[in-house]
Amino acid sequence: MRIGELARRTGVSERSLRYYEKESLLSADRTPGGHREYAEGAVARVRRIQELYAAGLCSAKIAKLLPCMRDSDGGPAETADAYLVGELTVERARIDRMIEDLQRSRSLLDTVIESASQPQVKAP
Repeated sequence: MRIGELARRTGVSERSLRYYEKESLLSADRTPGGHREYAEGAVARVRRIQELYAAGLCSAKIAKLLPCMRDSDGGPAETADAYLVGELTVERARIDRMIEDLQRSRSLLDTVIESASQPQVKAP
């Protein structure tokens, strides 16, 4: 499939797809005319890349992890090893810290919202 179709099917801009290719996250064959041609598996690969970005990973980290993960379901590929486990454990701990920070922020907002929602009694 061409880049426009991959962009349409994944909801990712053509510019982002070219960036993924530049960062070695995605590969494409070239037609004799120089157009990119993607395999059907590129749809799952782009979705996996998007999930990893959404989790807060940078492109360099994603490039290291992708060879160890299956695109179809994110499970470990045959090449998965202790390195993958270590990297993913670090990322999971980082995400856990982010979740804790967000929960504290939400609690603070809830307190302010509750306080501001109470009717204000004016002193005589």
